Amino acid sequence: MLNADQLLARLYALRKDYADDPEDETYQALHHAFLFISYNHNAFKDYVKSEAEKKGDRDE
Repeated sequence: MLNADQLLARLYALRKDYADDPEDETYQALHHAFLFISYNHNAFKDYVKSEAEKKGDRDE
């Protein structure tokens, strides 16, 4: 599973793929998700860590 920084980087890359049309709904969704997660990075890191631990429990 990707860590929080890798997920945020992937979201940033996806957002850039749609940046040529800032009115596009996909771009807007990616843009706002990226900004929200960036501003709440510590909470996102905690969430990703928790989900990774849950996944680890299921794999055993």
